[in-house]
Amino acid sequence: MFLVAPSQVIIFMGVSPSLQVLDLSNNSLSGSIPQCLFNLSFGQVLNLKRNNLSGIISNTFSEGCRLQTLNLNQNRLEGKVPKSLANCKSLEVLDIGNNRIKDTFPCHLKNIDQLHVLVLRSNKFSGHIDCPGSNNRRWPTLQIFDIAANSFRGKLPLTSLGTWEAMQPNPYKDQSEFFLIQFPMPFGFAHDYRDAITVHIKNLELQLEKILTMYTSIDVSCNNFEGPIPQVIGKFKALYAINFSHNAFTGPIPSFIGDLRELESIDLSSNGLHGEIPWQLANLNFLSVLNVSNNKLAGPIPTGTQIQSFPESSFENNAGLCGPPLKTKCGSSPAKKDNGPLDTGSESIINWKHISVEIGFIFGFGIVIVPLIYWKRWRTWYFERIDRCLARLVPCLFLETRKHGRRVNRNQRRRGSGNNRN
Repeated sequence: MFLVAPSQVIIFMGVSPSLQVLDLSNNSLSGSIPQCLFNLSFGQVLNLKRNNLSGIISNTFSEGCRLQTLNLNQNRLEGKVPKSLANCKSLEVLDIGNNRIKDTFPCHLKNIDQLHVLVLRSNKFSGHIDCPGSNNRRWPTLQIFDIAANSFRGKLPLTSLGTWEAMQPNPYKDQSEFFLIQFPMPFGFAHDYRDAITVHIKNLELQLEKILTMYTSIDVSCNNFEGPIPQVIGKFKALYAINFSHNAFTGPIPSFIGDLRELESIDLSSNGLHGEIPWQLANLNFLSVLNVSNNKLAGPIPTGTQIQSFPESSFENNAGLCGPPLKTKCGSSPAKKDNGPLDTGSESIINWKHISVEIGFIFGFGIVIVPLIYWKRWRTWYFERIDRCLARLVPCLFLETRKHGRRVNRNQRRRGSGNNRN
């Protein structure tokens, strides 16, 4: 058995049949990967991350493959995920992130029950991640799921997510049962070999030198996923980090996120989420990162909680949000924006409402006034009706008007008779 240190330079003349762990990570190796390395039926670890390796991943994994870790992160590999990799039934860690692999979601690996870590980040994957005929248990031990920065689309599959039992806490499991993902070395080595995985959490790139089976995270950021955030996520009460940013998710922020008490990092930025920020998020005592910026959220930010201790940038570009740490006070009308199709449309609707009221008033007023001016018969009929109404409502006033009219007539008669005598 040989354990190759990352700093050593090795020239392969062959592969020892007793080789268990091969670690050539963090070097400047170039060229293609020899097919013999993928044909190891006896090795447990193949770690070639952070090199300049190119070519494809050879489709030569044997049926007796005992590989437990395959880490090819940060190289220049192309092609597809080989079908023969499904022969590695003991695979626990698969990290092929940061390459140039152009393929669909590797559904052919769905029957690997021991998979703990799946990293496909920053490649050229596309299509849906729902696998046909996957109603059975799929990846029940999966704890790190990172498919960020690809071109996946569609909705997150509810059936498949529901089989990730490792993200659902087991009340019957004692804390002492959690262990490191590591591989025992024979006598003569000071320590067992431990996997190291790069994860993106809390806006940082972190190197997990010790992968605990209790650490769980989901990162589907920078894809084209749509629809609401799946209800099944509410079962993942062992989640430490969740990143759904830069997608096309819609609907409100689910209140069940507040029940995921272990969450330390939530990034839902740059989506189409609307509604209010649920007050249940105040229950997350370990939350150190929250980002809901660039959505369509509205209403007050929950008060009296640590949520208000996050920077203003965590809530910006949500036109309807108000309250600290934002400068917009709740109850005050937000300033109108001069640009943007949504703002322009809303302003035009408001203006038309005002104009319609004015037009209606002018039109109704004109129907009554114009005939009175230009139509004598209508004018006579109108004033007769007015006189009758006034006579019924104010009879005294109408009586005085009649008396006044009679006096005027008598005076006119007297004047006329006097003129005749003269």
